[in-house]
Amino acid sequence: MPKRSHLALALACSAAVLCGCGGAAETAAQPSPAASAAVKDKRNQFEAAKADCMKQKGFKYVPYVRPTEPASEDERLRDSGDYQAMLKYRQKYGFGVFAVHVYPKEIQGPGSEMADPDPNADIQGSLSTAQLDAYNEAKNACMVVVGKQVLGLDLKSNMDYFNHMALAHRRAKTAELDGDPDLVELAATMSTCLKGKGYRVSDTKPTAVARRGENEFMERQSAIGREQDPKMAGGPKMTKNTKQLVMPTLTPQQARPYLDKEIKAALDDLECGKDFYAAYAPKAAEVQRRVNDEFAF
Repeated sequence: MPKRSHLALALACSAAVLCGCGGAAETAAQPSPAASAAVKDKRNQFEAAKADCMKQKGFKYVPYVRPTEPASEDERLRDSGDYQAMLKYRQKYGFGVFAVHVYPKEIQGPGSEMADPDPNADIQGSLSTAQLDAYNEAKNACMVVVGKQVLGLDLKSNMDYFNHMALAHRRAKTAELDGDPDLVELAATMSTCLKGKGYRVSDTKPTAVARRGENEFMERQSAIGREQDPKMAGGPKMTKNTKQLVMPTLTPQQARPYLDKEIKAALDDLECGKDFYAAYAPKAAEVQRRVNDEFAF
């Protein structure tokens, strides 16, 4: 089952998350069994410590370790930079943006049923406004304690945890992806190809090129959301530094024309970037995995 695009995950958790794209390449390097076990243990400690702290403050928190394994072989291949796997995905879902409206049961988005939902969402949803304020205050205080205890981080709040992780992602991507001369050259070649097809490329850094198409259609989706909600009209648009998503309400029939345009753009993007994604995707997946592991995410 296809997952929601990684950009949506980034929007949801305020962490910068890289997407896997298409090309033919080796699978991204995987940690050793011992290293994987250590990371899993760290995540379990992190969640257990949060649960204990919240219990001491009078609130229920269920230790929840986010699933980290690819949902399918196709997804693993896409993350490794396999061209045929990415082609198959993009032919149906484009960049994975408007597809959440056309295929809500297949992609995590409006109307989807997540296979492994965080049980704490239901707990928070059952609280009154006053109770939720107290719950969030306790969660912030616990993150200060647990962040230092398990991760060795000096945190100010729960959101500060995500801010620290986002910063770590940005620094790692800047150094290892945007600073890779081979990726820089491949991204420039891909950009020239896209411009030749009439697409606008404002930033030719590898990370920007890899996210260009998805960001463009996420902004189109947000524009529709702002139009539907008068309170959001004229609100902030998505930029490379501000990723505010305003999710519109669209039926599959309403979203289909947008998805058709997105699919064409995604296929053009893939053809121009076949060599780029072959080199970029496995490296991006490795950076993503390593930083997430550092934060027990």
